[in-house]
Amino acid sequence: MTMRGSTLISRSSQYLLAIGFIALVTAILFSLREALDTTLVALLYLIPLGLITAYWGLGPGITSALVTFLTFNYFFIKPYYTFAVHRSTDIVILIIFLIVAIVISQLVGRMQSGLAAATAHEREATQLYELSTALAGLQDGLTIAKILAKQVQDVSQGETVELNITGTQSFAFRLPESNQLTRPPEWVVPIQVARGILGEIRLWRAAPALTSSEKRLLQTFANQGALALERARLAQAESRARVLEESDRLKSAILSSVSHELRTPLSTIKAAASSLRSNDVNWDSAARPELIAAIDDEADHLNMLVGNLLDMSRIESGVLKPKREWNILSEIVGSVLARMKHLAEEHRIEVDMPESLPLIPVDYVQMEQVFTNLVSNSVKYAPEKSMISMRAFVEGDSIHAVVSNQGPQVPQEHLERIFDKFFRITAADRVTGTGLGLSICKGIIEAHGGRLWAENIPDGLAFNFTLPLLWEGVSPQKLPMDTETE
Repeated sequence: MTMRGSTLISRSSQYLLAIGFIALVTAILFSLREALDTTLVALLYLIPLGLITAYWGLGPGITSALVTFLTFNYFFIKPYYTFAVHRSTDIVILIIFLIVAIVISQLVGRMQSGLAAATAHEREATQLYELSTALAGLQDGLTIAKILAKQVQDVSQGETVELNITGTQSFAFRLPESNQLTRPPEWVVPIQVARGILGEIRLWRAAPALTSSEKRLLQTFANQGALALERARLAQAESRARVLEESDRLKSAILSSVSHELRTPLSTIKAAASSLRSNDVNWDSAARPELIAAIDDEADHLNMLVGNLLDMSRIESGVLKPKREWNILSEIVGSVLARMKHLAEEHRIEVDMPESLPLIPVDYVQMEQVFTNLVSNSVKYAPEKSMISMRAFVEGDSIHAVVSNQGPQVPQEHLERIFDKFFRITAADRVTGTGLGLSICKGIIEAHGGRLWAENIPDGLAFNFTLPLLWEGVSPQKLPMDTETE
């Protein structure tokens, strides 16, 4: 038996139940006929009419009103058991009763229809809100398709729902995935935006056919899905464009910086080597040690530039992993100052790092690079003969280190930006550099779980960083007595 047949039987049962209910009320009122006034009987009949219309609709309500009019005339208007009416007042009562019964049925029916429509609209609004909330912020087409298919299936009670998405990222999604139907779908709606069709939704449902309200709701679902897919594609395109723009910007900055910075040491090395190779400089000449020192210094400078570029690439790719060991901070600083002796010979270096400082779990080579870059930055910008101070002290569960110089201060709004790649503000036209040193320092310190920042001090600029003393739950005070450091 089809769903349509079941609906007809159900509708017929409503009419039969309505007539049966009127018959029951008539039987009850008939047993009390001698005790009830005719007008009261008419009023009492209105109660079941309202209930029938409220529960079973306007059709059964109007039918019950007509049946009630006949039973009221037949059983309660004299002469009884006939449809003839002798008194004019009874005719008026019957006419008024019929009018009131029909009006009440219509009013109650309209109220029920309005309530049903309002309930349907509320349900649609709720379903649309749930779909919009589920799709909000999604940027993956397959995830959007899965959510859309689930919502369509829940609303339509469909046997199978399939979404076919076309374009650069074509795919198909079926729910349930195991269903493989050979018959054509009962309903197909395109997923369409202003620039064209993105795909389509296919729905298989055995019975009954979709109503106009269901089609309207599912079409709205398709429009919401189209907007979500288009938004995801635009977001992905924007992200790709932003990545390409950033990549081009970095490439231009690297090429501009490297081409300038590498040319200077290469030119110096080339000139010094050519002079030594030619006969212009005797091996016993006083200029020979200076040329060799120039080659050595510029080779170190070139090595530092290339190392900074490589370190920056490792930091950005997330492969910079510190090889941490327990080290003495003063030994790291001493090694840095010994290597930078010639570079910093025009400045006064003051070191305040007491021997009582605890061991610190850091990568020796990377921390050397941090201090090298900070001292190099100070040497570049601080005037000759000025003071460069390096000190460290314990602060809670961390070591707090400060490298300060008497160079120019940085505007407050740029204190954070000086750690960005290629950002240079102070004397950038007069001081050489790639603008990577401070950025590398920040990456190394953060890889160790610390923090790096800059601040203006009364006579210059200071770089501060903190490093945790705890490593895997172990503090320097809990180290074994035979712990060795290198």
